[in-house]
Amino acid sequence: MSQTDIRQKLGLRPVINCSGTMTSLGASIVVPHAIDTITAILSQWTEISDLQRIASRTIARLTGAEAGCVTASCSAAITLACAAAMTGKDLAAIERLPDTTGLNNEVLIQTGHMVSYGAPVEQGIRLSGAKVVPVGQATSAYAYQLEGAITERTAAAVYVISHHVVDYGQIPLKTFCEIAHKKGVPVIVDAASEYDLKIFLEAGADLVLYSGHKFLGGPTSGIIAGAKDLVAACYLQNRGVGRGMKIGKEGMAGVIAALEAWETRDHAGIRAREQKALDVWTRALDGRDGITAIVDPDPTFNPLDRLKIFIDPEGANISAWDLADRLGKGERPVIVRDHEVEHGYFYLDPCNLHPDEEYIVAERLTEELDTARKSNEPIVSNIEARRLAQEAGALNWPD
Repeated sequence: MSQTDIRQKLGLRPVINCSGTMTSLGASIVVPHAIDTITAILSQWTEISDLQRIASRTIARLTGAEAGCVTASCSAAITLACAAAMTGKDLAAIERLPDTTGLNNEVLIQTGHMVSYGAPVEQGIRLSGAKVVPVGQATSAYAYQLEGAITERTAAAVYVISHHVVDYGQIPLKTFCEIAHKKGVPVIVDAASEYDLKIFLEAGADLVLYSGHKFLGGPTSGIIAGAKDLVAACYLQNRGVGRGMKIGKEGMAGVIAALEAWETRDHAGIRAREQKALDVWTRALDGRDGITAIVDPDPTFNPLDRLKIFIDPEGANISAWDLADRLGKGERPVIVRDHEVEHGYFYLDPCNLHPDEEYIVAERLTEELDTARKSNEPIVSNIEARRLAQEAGALNWPD
């Protein structure tokens, strides 16, 4: 750890992020241009509405949208987008929310898209005052179900792009948009962790919501891009329920800078560095009993591969979840992507590494696997007890 590492001064653990663009770990490494811009604007007065106009033009240029605005997070953007679909630019209605009396207030979403990104997607919808209307079942949704769910009370339909959603039996986005538009219903796409800034609008979405702080490498923020009138209605929610979701000048300026940097980013160079990390980890695990490592493409087609590591407790003498937990401890903690660990595997994500951290990760894997091999008893704890302990730990904060 560098002597200039701010974490040391604050008393924080120097974790290595192999989990991905996770909010719980700080989401991403902010790009230098955004850091410089944020620093420069912090001591200056600025007219926020004008700063949002500049952000709108920048967002429109990169996404192909008519307009855009910046808010506190993609989660906030879900709430604002649903609110905008209900109120439009009616300032009185905006001030009344979450009271939706007299408004079309139903928001449709496929049941298989009602997932948690740290909080439930449907809660973000309900915060606007809207009523959530599920479409289909968890493992299947059909065009006729979406069409049948649309009524005179329908305000919008939400579509989620995420590795968390059910990845089969769902309505494709293009079809989803066609059905909704046929009945005059706008489509809101939650694309928080997506790399492509144009594809979802091109598929027919009216509003697309991104995290400014994930792949873009900006400060914590949410980006709304889409049809001008709807974006304007989202922006006006700052006079109502959006007030508590406002973003400061530093956040807006940082997003503008991150988008500018995106235009000149060496995407091929980033892919090469990520591939190097995957190669280092694959070599470190090669030939180890009970370990199978495969390169796994991103499930939502982001240009990113991860290393999927299967652990056979009989061969490795340790379970996948126990290995994940042990990697996350000690003086060099490595946080892995373990959201499906009960199936006997976890992922290593290379997208947020500092230079040469891939070698530390390889060393930590070797250390923990060698320690497990020497254990007289298999290191296999109860997975349900692990989940309960995690819940207890959350409830124990701040102790």
